[in-house]
Amino acid sequence: MKEIFLCAINNILSGTCQEDCKFCTQSVRYHADIKRYTYKSIDQIVSEAVLAKENGALGYCLVTAGKGLDDKKVDYVARAAQAIKVEVEGLNLIACNGTATKEQLTYLKDHGIDSYNHNLETSERYYAEICQTHAWSERYETCENVRSVGLALCSGGIFGMGETAEDRDSLLTSIASLSPESTPLNFYHPNPALPIKTRNIEFDEALEVIKKARMLLGEDKLLMVAGGRELLFNNKEHNMFDAGANAIVIGDYLTTDGMSPSKDRHMLEKLGYKVATSCHPTDA
Repeated sequence: MKEIFLCAINNILSGTCQEDCKFCTQSVRYHADIKRYTYKSIDQIVSEAVLAKENGALGYCLVTAGKGLDDKKVDYVARAAQAIKVEVEGLNLIACNGTATKEQLTYLKDHGIDSYNHNLETSERYYAEICQTHAWSERYETCENVRSVGLALCSGGIFGMGETAEDRDSLLTSIASLSPESTPLNFYHPNPALPIKTRNIEFDEALEVIKKARMLLGEDKLLMVAGGRELLFNNKEHNMFDAGANAIVIGDYLTTDGMSPSKDRHMLEKLGYKVATSCHPTDA
């Protein structure tokens, strides 16, 4: 029986980013109607981690808005990680805090972070079309830094932002070149406040992305369908699992609502899948 890995996201610092990424509601430039706050309390983060574990999550991702880490954010994420590790057993703690140096990543690793998520987002060629305030190369370098300090790397991207089929192939090839342990595939979720107004990917194309990603990454990696799943795969989840996905995000995303964890668990049970209890994927 195929096992499906569940991951939960916690937006612990929301909507304060100064960058101009055209796909992101957390940028202050676009004035999207989202919740904006700084530094959620550690106690709340821990209680939400407890709930995520009770809902079957093995991965728990601590996300902060902004281009990258600074001393204050590093300390905050490290303290949150330590507090979670004291209270919750068996969670793979993932930090997602933007560009990061080897020193910052080493500090997080030493304080309880197991994995670091940094997405390439799109192809190197297309990146300048969706972001001008920092370069794609900075993203790739952060991913290399993650690998070099011994953290597990989680890296993926967003599909449907106006890119070509060639851009999608280029992005997947770049992701595979980093040999990430897990790869989140996101599908663009339009928001009226954002410059990218529509999504240019449909169900069949999304399935092809999943299949190509699985082929490039190998069978032993986690391949997650994350943001946009409800828009493209609602009631068709078996197709994405057949195509090679073996992980999903449960609960809400950063600024958009997701399916309730109980509905997702019911969906998996109905399809005949088992919820994974170990971070290492298996078909057994």
